[in-house]
Amino acid sequence: MAAVTEHTITEHKDQVARLKKIEGQIRGVQRMIEEERYCIDILNQLQAVEAALKRVEANILRKHLQGCVATAVRTGSEREQDAKLDEIIKLLFRFKA
Repeated sequence: MAAVTEHTITEHKDQVARLKKIEGQIRGVQRMIEEERYCIDILNQLQAVEAALKRVEANILRKHLQGCVATAVRTGSEREQDAKLDEIIKLLFRFKA
């Protein structure tokens, strides 16, 4: 596991507000289901939640590539570089069918 830097913590904190909004959206979807709201309305909200999570994922991935991976490429050994690239490849294909 890579070291957590102050920069990394700050970048991740930027995502907390987004995640709190998503948490509120999830509660809203739960209420919609409990209230037996129209399926299309529920599905629209679920797609909005999914899109918001994808944005958080993309932001964290971007910062990882710009920070940790870029540093390994610039200053790390070949082994370190390969490890970072393998890590990204495994992440990208982990849940793909």
